[in-house]
Amino acid sequence: MEIVILAVVIAVVVLGALGGLIVGGRRRKPLPPPPPTTPDITAPPAEPHVGDEAETPRDEPRRTIEEVDLPDGSAPVAVEEPPSIEVPEIEVPEPTAGRLVRLRARLSRSQNALGKGLLTLLSREHLDEDTWEEIEDTLLTADVGVLPTQELVESLRERVKVLGTRTPAELRGLLREELLKLVGTDFDRTVKTEPETSKPGIVMVVGVNGTGKTTTTGKLARVLVADGRSVVLGAADTFRAAAADQLQTWGERVGAYTVRGPEAGDPASVAFDAVKEGKEMGADVVLIDTAGRLHTKTGLMDELGKVKRVVEKHAPLDEVLLVLDATTGQNGLVQARVFAEVVDITGIVLTKLDGTAKGGIVVAVQRELGVPVKLVGLGEGADDLAPFEPEAFVDALIGE
Repeated sequence: MEIVILAVVIAVVVLGALGGLIVGGRRRKPLPPPPPTTPDITAPPAEPHVGDEAETPRDEPRRTIEEVDLPDGSAPVAVEEPPSIEVPEIEVPEPTAGRLVRLRARLSRSQNALGKGLLTLLSREHLDEDTWEEIEDTLLTADVGVLPTQELVESLRERVKVLGTRTPAELRGLLREELLKLVGTDFDRTVKTEPETSKPGIVMVVGVNGTGKTTTTGKLARVLVADGRSVVLGAADTFRAAAADQLQTWGERVGAYTVRGPEAGDPASVAFDAVKEGKEMGADVVLIDTAGRLHTKTGLMDELGKVKRVVEKHAPLDEVLLVLDATTGQNGLVQARVFAEVVDITGIVLTKLDGTAKGGIVVAVQRELGVPVKLVGLGEGADDLAPFEPEAFVDALIGE
């Protein structure tokens, strides 16, 4: 029995010693370091506990409501102005009525040689065959053309024979009548820009580059604006780099809008867009400037023919004006024939008529194409394009 008790006591002592070692080992293990004392700014502020003292208020001066400046709308507010866009000044073109009369002196300076030469020859006491040949040569030199010259000489011969005595006044009147008959007074020379059905009137301008075609289109815009018409310009001469810029400058001067496309683009597309824009804007007239390359007649025919067909999808063309340089004389007739084969020419514009003594080209080109000269250019000025008036033209030919 004692042995059993002793064994139990020893077991208890052994267990107690082992437990102390384990507890002692756990107590000697180092504790982890305390968390840092830097406050966490993302954590919400701790709420005060009951009994905590509130922060003592700071003594700061306080403003009354009367002392606070409230916006009342009287203070100036700085508003940044948008950058100003320079708008070109719109010019007021000279009225077209009487332009050719005003320019008659300029025209007579260049054309007077023809009239004076004829009057001098007709005033000779004896009109023999040599004199009549000289009269023929004078007319041919002025580019009147062979057939019109023969007609004029035959008519003059008969009338002079019947007249008998010839005073200077009688000869002047006789020559004026015959030249007027030759130039033609029964043509309708108005530029058709008022279609019967709907606006806008559509005018296509054709001609060889160098004849003043683009300049003429710009000047024609001035003529129409001077008559109270609104104009849209179509820069369909896309193959000459400066043509669109030149036309747009002319348009800006009188407030006409210019439709243009990319350089070397499709001319028919530009023409189509110009007519479309003119319709949408309610413009009175659309002027289309076309290319004038004459490298190959086939290429020109295809190009202008396409422009004409595309434009007529909107509306029929009211005018196709052919621009000719009067100084080229008979060479201009060759150009006229080519263009007449491509499109139906309805009127002729003769430029640089003040720079040549060959005013007979008026007669020759009308006979060649069977269409009238409707406009003439008599100088470099913006308003030197004038409606053609046969009476004023013949008066300039024979002088005062």
